[in-house]
Amino acid sequence: MASVAEQLRQAREQLKLSVYDVAEATKIRTDHVRALDQGAYDVFAAPVYIRGFVRTYATLVKLDVSQVMRDLEAELSASKRFSEPPHLGVKKAALIDSIMLQLAKVNWQLMAFVLGVVLVAALAVLSYRAWSIRQSIDPLSNLGPGLYDVPQTNAGELLPLPSAGSPRPER
Repeated sequence: MASVAEQLRQAREQLKLSVYDVAEATKIRTDHVRALDQGAYDVFAAPVYIRGFVRTYATLVKLDVSQVMRDLEAELSASKRFSEPPHLGVKKAALIDSIMLQLAKVNWQLMAFVLGVVLVAALAVLSYRAWSIRQSIDPLSNLGPGLYDVPQTNAGELLPLPSAGSPRPER
């Protein structure tokens, strides 16, 4: 019985498809297509990727997908790395992981709306306070002396006396 890699490669060659054609049609990277053709499953991070890529590849080259998947499971169970499920042990999350998880849970559309409403309300309150402060201030309190400043020598109680050499008015 041929391995899954041989079945995939032979079917691809019979259809006269290149590795690039398979990659384009399946949206699988070319290095992954080559790894599947060679049976180099260690390239993949987890068996779930291998199963999904083989299923997509076998469908493209018109193989019996259920038979290919049974053969793949037999091959993967024979390898030590893929025979047991991956370790999903709990590790202590770092601070940045916790923060990123909480940020991922945020509904950003709702948050943007709420922040917009808060911003508009804050601007309204600040505008009202500025307006009310401006209304309570006397607009003339900061003015200095006017253009014509009356000399402080004569307070206005006495009329100025004519000087000695000036003519006297007649009555």
